[in-house]
Amino acid sequence: MLQPGNFYENVHFQFDLRENFDTLATPRGTFTNCPACMKKPVLQYRTIILSDIHLGTADCKVEEVTHFLKHTRAAKLILNGDIIDAWAIRRGHRWSREHTKCVRRLLKIAQRHDAEIIYLRGNHDDFLRHYLPLELDALRFVEEYELETPRGRYLVMHGDAFDAVTTHTRFLAVLGDIGYQTLLKINRLYNQWRAWRGLEYYSISKAIKARVKQAVSHVGRFEDHLRDLAHKRGCVGVICGHIHTPEDKMLGDVHYLNSGDWVESLTAIVEHEDGRFEVLTYREFCARLDAAAFGAEGAADNSKTVPGPGLAPEPVTWHSEEELAAQA
Repeated sequence: MLQPGNFYENVHFQFDLRENFDTLATPRGTFTNCPACMKKPVLQYRTIILSDIHLGTADCKVEEVTHFLKHTRAAKLILNGDIIDAWAIRRGHRWSREHTKCVRRLLKIAQRHDAEIIYLRGNHDDFLRHYLPLELDALRFVEEYELETPRGRYLVMHGDAFDAVTTHTRFLAVLGDIGYQTLLKINRLYNQWRAWRGLEYYSISKAIKARVKQAVSHVGRFEDHLRDLAHKRGCVGVICGHIHTPEDKMLGDVHYLNSGDWVESLTAIVEHEDGRFEVLTYREFCARLDAAAFGAEGAADNSKTVPGPGLAPEPVTWHSEEELAAQA
């Protein structure tokens, strides 16, 4: 199998591999072609929503989320809770250099002043609760947020307020988190064995949640509570995280979206310029980035559109980093 280091030696690229390796981050077991790194395309959206990154844990896919942040732009970036996992840090989990790099990327976005960053606290970063609301330049920390879209208002919140275990029995929530982290360790070893056998990634925890009746029932009640709250607030939709289950569906007349996580599902919610929402997987993001870098058919001014498979025909706009810098 071709390794990134050998590839760079073969084609004699004249730049530092260590500084640019994050542009090669791909789903486990895949490799992004280097023209995607050379042209540095940036996919543009109206709004980007991320949640449950869990910085500070071993299973956080930090390289992937940093790569995603580096190659996307939006007028509004919403960090919908559990970005930093304070529970894990208190238990002695190691904070790596890559996690610091991700935080620096977020601060760099705020520093550019071309994006508003909304940070909603979750249950794993609930230390922020005592300081809300808080505004630091372009970075706002809030409990919940109402997003104005061409299709109406969407209520954005992490969702832990509707989890009875998290809200009323914290010690059980902590024990459950320890059990989940243990399951992730087993899952990591199991998938190392699967990779050695040439098999695809398989999530044990997702399989358990899908098969255990109580877990399915819990998710159902969680969604019902959010739908009722959206009705009370007069919102056409609700956007949350917390349960690590990406979703885009209608609950009656309420549009329900869940941004998933960056531990297993590696998903984000993006809003296109026309107000259309999409749950975007990291794998699909990398495919669009590659298509843009390889010169998808488009206008002569180098502003191209790359529609995703199975999506509505509205385009995804992208520009190179150099073009965006010239416009600033």
